[in-house]
Amino acid sequence: MSKEVSNEELSEKELDTPVTEENGEGQAEASLGQAEGDENEELNGEEPEEELPPPTPEELKQLHADAAKAAEYYERLLRQVAETDNLRKRLAKEKQDAIRYANESLIEQLLPTMDSFDMAMMAVNAAGETSIDSLKTGIEMVHTQLKRTLEEVGLTEVDAAGQEFDPALHEAMSKKETDEAEEGTILEQIRKGYKLKDRLVRPASVVVATAPSEGDNPEEGENE
Repeated sequence: MSKEVSNEELSEKELDTPVTEENGEGQAEASLGQAEGDENEELNGEEPEEELPPPTPEELKQLHADAAKAAEYYERLLRQVAETDNLRKRLAKEKQDAIRYANESLIEQLLPTMDSFDMAMMAVNAAGETSIDSLKTGIEMVHTQLKRTLEEVGLTEVDAAGQEFDPALHEAMSKKETDEAEEGTILEQIRKGYKLKDRLVRPASVVVATAPSEGDNPEEGENE
């Protein structure tokens, strides 16, 4: 026999099972999610920026003064940049002129020597016959004047004759065997050397002494 279920029992079962379990859990989850969302909004939410008050007359006056100083400093910077550029160009031009006319002072000091040569040539041409003595005297005067001028600018001769050979100052053109001087001694100076202050301009060309080689004994090889 089947057991009949009354309408009242069926109604109680429908109200007890689906409504209390499923709908209750859904409402609880929705309430929990809304609470978490509200909490996140409170933590991550940005506060609205406050509007700054308008500057006071004193602050406006200070801003105008700072702007005027900035404009003045900018003009100074532009002038200094222009002056620096002009100075650089002027120094570059002076450097080029110094290189181009580096020998101007030396040439000015050599001009009197050229004048002496001109006068000597005029004297020789004016005289009908060449006088050896007068020509020699004129050459000696010009040589002395030229030597004095070069010494004034720092040029000195390298003393080589009778000195010990020094490869930093002398250039050996040849060697000569002799027993009258020690080996390495300069016997003869072929061409003078010169130094400009402490710098060697041209080494002296010299002949250096060497020890004589031992010759064969003429008696050697005779019959015993």
